[in-house]
Amino acid sequence: MGSVPQDSPLDPHRHSYGSPTAPVTIVEFGDLECPYCRAAAPVLRDVVATSDGRVRLVWRHFPLFEVHPHALTAALAAEAFAAHGRFWDLHDAAFAHQDRLADPDLRRYASEAGIDPDEVVGEAVQRWAPAVEADYLEGLSHGVGGTPTLFIDGTRYTGPITPDALRAATTT
Repeated sequence: MGSVPQDSPLDPHRHSYGSPTAPVTIVEFGDLECPYCRAAAPVLRDVVATSDGRVRLVWRHFPLFEVHPHALTAALAAEAFAAHGRFWDLHDAAFAHQDRLADPDLRRYASEAGIDPDEVVGEAVQRWAPAVEADYLEGLSHGVGGTPTLFIDGTRYTGPITPDALRAATTT
């Protein structure tokens, strides 16, 4: 997919929500077009928000491009948004409008966020392919096959994605 842009370090924690010094990290391998990821998003944010700085969430791309036709382009656009410090803006817009993730939609979200729409679609966005590919390959190396897949401090979480279950899992 090409080389990594010099201004795009492949920090696996680059899309982090919550305190960067939180002692507990939940890593989500997710797909911006996945309805299960959309359902998990407010639960995960709530767990982080109510943890008093103890838990942070890290997003890693795992676009299920065979079943979600816009997942890969949305992931690439999210990386372009991230270059402007706006990753979570596209994350939230994608989940709010999963039925509107085609190029014209991504261009509109960029324009609304004050980002040049030409940066988030087409050839320009391909510069972010190595970052998305790195996340995807990392997921595969850990046995990820579907989304959302969560890891809490490196251990795969297999319980329900509910506030109580995740709070219990992040306090042990």
